[in-house]
Amino acid sequence: MISTLYIEHDIAEHPRAKAIAARFPQSRQVFIERYGDVFNQSAQNFRQQKQQPALILAKKYGKRVLPTPAGYHIGGQRNYYFSHMLNCVYDCRYCFLQGMYRSGNYVVFANFDDFFDDIRSTSEEDPTTPAWFFSGYDCDSLALNPITEFTNEALDQFATMPNARLELRTKSTQIRPLLKRDPVANVVVAYSLSPAAIAEAHEHKAPSLQKRIQALKDLQSAGWSVGLRFDPILYADNFKSLYAELIDQTLDALDVDAVHSVSLGPFRLPKPFYKRMIRLYPDSELLAQPMRTKTAMVSYPQETEQELLMFCENELLKRINKSQYFPCVSISNPVNLAESDTTKTNTSENNQSLHKLARRLEPQS
Repeated sequence: MISTLYIEHDIAEHPRAKAIAARFPQSRQVFIERYGDVFNQSAQNFRQQKQQPALILAKKYGKRVLPTPAGYHIGGQRNYYFSHMLNCVYDCRYCFLQGMYRSGNYVVFANFDDFFDDIRSTSEEDPTTPAWFFSGYDCDSLALNPITEFTNEALDQFATMPNARLELRTKSTQIRPLLKRDPVANVVVAYSLSPAAIAEAHEHKAPSLQKRIQALKDLQSAGWSVGLRFDPILYADNFKSLYAELIDQTLDALDVDAVHSVSLGPFRLPKPFYKRMIRLYPDSELLAQPMRTKTAMVSYPQETEQELLMFCENELLKRINKSQYFPCVSISNPVNLAESDTTKTNTSENNQSLHKLARRLEPQS
């Protein structure tokens, strides 16, 4: 799987880095100063690297816990994300990571303990208000777990942090570590879901929809809190039948009342990411659809976006309670989703946060 392993000198003797490297005894090892020297190089062939990615073991310095954009939440007042890994093992053609990174290689920050120290200190800044921490923004939370063993460490740590909440966002069926242990009350395992036809066409290397639904069912049966993430909603001529079937298929398999949260979000990309993705996939039907650009973000035309979101919202609210529903507000002209206090987000504040996020998403060396 991994033919080349890049290892930062600063992390080379870390027990976790050594344990990961030991899993690839046949790999070529190259020692480097900073991961950015490899990961951020210009003129890399992203598509070629995606076919046979290298693994870069690095140490994360600076800010490891960052505030989420406004509107990115599932009901909490304090919301943060962290990235123990950069890049994803899957190849979803709509994903912003495709346009954000120059490299198709994976970066794993081996200093998990520093992440957890920062998470603990952040959660303790206000002991009266729980803090949510989202994993899976710049990667898939579970997909590389057989190599990194991130999940067990995260669960052990969050079990000792009653004021912290963790969302593990994923498309992966690597759930064995969770099923082998008792559920952790302050952890939600959230699955990104798309209609089967869209998943097959655009979510390359990812588990099928049916396998994801089965993983959700197994987790819920074992007592874990699960979340459903219908994000992004992608346009197709028959989107109504596709998404109605997806929603029913998913909810029919689960105890709906026990689902922790359901979110819904539009397709959107920062303009520079969109342009890079067009260059990567000039023949992509998904990216060739009519788009609008507003406040440096690219999305479907307003009428199309609202039609998609309102249809899916109406279908969801036939089956779930409003208290379970947390839509991601559209960047440019948010529809009034669910009409509850938790879903009303100031548009200008949301735009400002997303612009700041787009600027800082370019990885630093």
